Amino acid sequence: MNIGDKVRLVHGREEGIVYAFLPGNVVEVEIEDGFRIPVLKNEIVTISPVESQRLVKAPDSQKIGSQSDKIVSRTPVFAEKGIYLAFASVNDRAVTVHLINNTDWILPFTATAQDQSVQTGLGAGTLQPRSAQKLSELLIKDFEMWPTFDFKILYYREGRFTLPLPLNKKLKCRAQSFYKSKGQAPVLGREAFVYQLDEENLKKEEVVSEAGLSDALRTSMMGGAEAGKALLEKPGNIVDLHIEKIQSDVNGLNNEAILKIQLATFESSLERAIANGMEEITFIHGSGSGVLRTELHRRLGKNQHVQYYKDAQKEKFGYGATLVKIK
Repeated sequence: MNIGDKVRLVHGREEGIVYAFLPGNVVEVEIEDGFRIPVLKNEIVTISPVESQRLVKAPDSQKIGSQSDKIVSRTPVFAEKGIYLAFASVNDRAVTVHLINNTDWILPFTATAQDQSVQTGLGAGTLQPRSAQKLSELLIKDFEMWPTFDFKILYYREGRFTLPLPLNKKLKCRAQSFYKSKGQAPVLGREAFVYQLDEENLKKEEVVSEAGLSDALRTSMMGGAEAGKALLEKPGNIVDLHIEKIQSDVNGLNNEAILKIQLATFESSLERAIANGMEEITFIHGSGSGVLRTELHRRLGKNQHVQYYKDAQKEKFGYGATLVKIK
């Protein structure tokens, strides 16, 4: 199940689109007229495109009755988000690269591979809703030399609509994020390494260069252990995000620069905690204006590896620390 998938409630008639994943195995579903409701994941089922087509009755099969008997169908929910890049395993030596449109938008796009200052065209055209296009094939042994993928995507649909801003995304595969991105690829319906391109604040990971990376990647793709976890240093159980604890020289830093450093430390520590199989980690962010705490909680709520988070040791930290429980 992915963002943008059409779903139905198990114990009800409501249908909608998966909008977000919340803590506690809760899914936020957008139903008619833009209303969103929180639902437990096991209380909804995915509606396949084939099923949707079969459920549509032909006009001549509808029951003839009075005007009062007619039921006016609801305006279907429109899936706004769900653009992915997927790396599907061909064998233990190669992967195929696919651009996936799991939204209801029609997407004119261009896709290129950038190697230093040289651009190589991978594909261009119009990606229809709930469809995918193969862009390239890459060798696993060349993982560290894979190019930076560059996408320029527009949005279109028939009728009246509010036009989103064009999507311009560059993506460079890094070892630690690649290993953790394995899952079911929307539309393709198979396991792959999947990146969401239209997710807000797409994470930027540091480059990891280790001998034998291609062997570890091959092991991961063939279903073996996630060797990428061994590449990341385990953080402490408690991470203090006060700026003076992160770096000694803070002269000349404004509030924006300080927040950026704190968030980068948070992301790095959380990622290393997940990669090393830690069950929980606590972040000390202080009370202050609440900006850092709010942003941390927003990001934690969108992280699929977080089981839940809560205020930590109120008697000691008040509302100045957050405990994160990792799946």
